Amino acid sequence: MRLGTAKGAWVDELLSILWAYRTTQQTTTGETPFSLSYGTEVVAPAEVGELNWRVKHYDLEANEQGLRMNLDFVEEVRERASVRAAMYKARMAKAYNSRVRLRNFQVGDLVLRKAEASGSIGKLDSKWEGPYKVTEIVGTVAYKL
Repeated sequence: MRLGTAKGAWVDELLSILWAYRTTQQTTTGETPFSLSYGTEVVAPAEVGELNWRVKHYDLEANEQGLRMNLDFVEEVRERASVRAAMYKARMAKAYNSRVRLRNFQVGDLVLRKAEASGSIGKLDSKWEGPYKVTEIVGTVAYKL
């Protein structure tokens, strides 16, 4: 659904969108947010009314025993998801940092300075100000303008 055609109807779609997000396996953790929260996979509403294998062979006692066994593994699954998220974060940082080019300036070079440094900027204001001349090299990435 495109927002342009829906206009103010996004509120009606919010619960469906949240359901989809919470029941979709995330790349960072390898788990669904639902399973990390509740320790079990969700039964989709379409599966509840349908006589599929899961519904036909439902046994309350076996289900409760299975849930108790799952509780023993919940912390392990969460820890594994946490480790996987940290590895994903490190991999993304490495990919980003490999594309960063360090720039060294010399005395006399003209440079632009980010406008945030001098105070608040508006939405339509320029993000950079200058040019300024480098007058002194203070550190490896610090300069006096």
